[in-house]
Parts: sequence; structure tokens; C-alpha cells
Amino acid sequence: MPDIGRRRLACRALIALAVAGVAAPTAKAQAPTKGGEGAAAIAVADSLLRALSAGDTATLHRLTADSSIVGVSAMRNGAERVSIRSWASDIARLGTSSFSERGFAPTAQVQDRLALVWMPYDLYRDGKWSHCGVDAFTLLKINGAWKVASLFYTVEQPPACKPHPDGPPRP
Repeated sequence: MPDIGRRRLACRALIALAVAGVAAPTAKAQAPTKGGEGAAAIAVADSLLRALSAGDTATLHRLTADSSIVGVSAMRNGAERVSIRSWASDIARLGTSSFSERGFAPTAQVQDRLALVWMPYDLYRDGKWSHCGVDAFTLLKINGAWKVASLFYTVEQPPACKPHPDGPPRP
């Protein structure tokens, strides 16, 4: 199998596992929650989005695990776009941010030192609508603190996803 085919298959498998973990919790997993450890995991995911939007690389390094990854699944002009990369590479090229990504209506599932956060989002570039989708965060508790181990997200347009209920971001 060509290298690109293996990468695409691995990406699909990771996304399917992440979605399955959020959508179908085991009997021992906590119900979706916003309290306690769930609230703490959601706060980290929300802080990561704010740091991304602000171009705050120091906070991004603090909130992510050393070997964390980020991935996207999108359709553009009828072509599937799938990518998995390291957070370190994304952080290194972040520079000054020209976008605002806002999550809303998050849910979390927590089992011991593992948390999954599912958060719809919308994104504006230079103050103009770009897209919306879902962010699926996997967090691990490392040395007593929640760290983002992975973030997989979709890139969509309504009606497949919804814009933030508060409307466009205010300057």
C-alpha cells in the first residue's frame, strides 16, 4: 500500500476511534458531564481554542502533551482532505493569528486519567465567516493536570454544522 494510503487509513481509524469513544461510552465511563473532572477537561479544551485564536504559543505548549497530534477531516470541492500532524509543528508555524475559533455546548466523558471532550465550533478569519464543525479532544491527566493528547476536527458548512449561538464574534 502506498505511504499516502496508509496515512489516510490510519487517519480514518483514529477519527473513528475518537468518535466511537465519545459517542458510545462503556458502562464504567461517566455520563457526559460538565461538573468535576469533566468541567476541568472542558476548561482545558476551551483554553486551547482561546490560545490558538490569540496565537499564544506558550499556553499551547503548556496545555498539550509532548507528543500530541492534531488532525482534520474535510471535504473541499468534492475532494476529501485528511491530515494528521504534530501539535509541535502547528505551534511552530502559528505566528500571529488572524482567526477566531469559538467552541460551544461542550460535553465531556471522563474515565480515570482519560477525558474526551466533544465541542462544536465556528471559525472566522479576519472577521469573516469561514466554517464550522466539531472539535474532538482527547486529554490525558499527566502529573495531576489535563493535557491535550489529540485534537481531531471537521471542517464543514451549515446545515452540517451550526454557527455559535451568540452570533459572530465581537471585536
